[in-house]
Amino acid sequence: MPGTDAVRDRLEARLAALGARVERIEEAQREPLDDDLSEQAVAREDDEALDGIERAAIEDIAHIRQALARLDAGTYGQCVACGEVIAEARLDALPNATRCINCAHDADG
Repeated sequence: MPGTDAVRDRLEARLAALGARVERIEEAQREPLDDDLSEQAVAREDDEALDGIERAAIEDIAHIRQALARLDAGTYGQCVACGEVIAEARLDALPNATRCINCAHDADG
């Protein structure tokens, strides 16, 4: 498993980037609507797309915070389903993974 300091740095950097993204989205959505009705329609469609992006970012933030909590508890890299070690390659690709590949496959399947 990668060093916990490197993992923590990576997770915290991702957390900061996602937090900044959410803030930018919220700022954009606070801007007043244009007087032009057609421009308002476009803005509302844009807001719907931004809402989806924001929801995904907020969900990712929650998963990263959970991964940081597992780091603090000493259980990072341990599958929450079977207790086995999560493969390093999986954690490299998805540092907030909670399940080993087998358990993740079973849960999706």
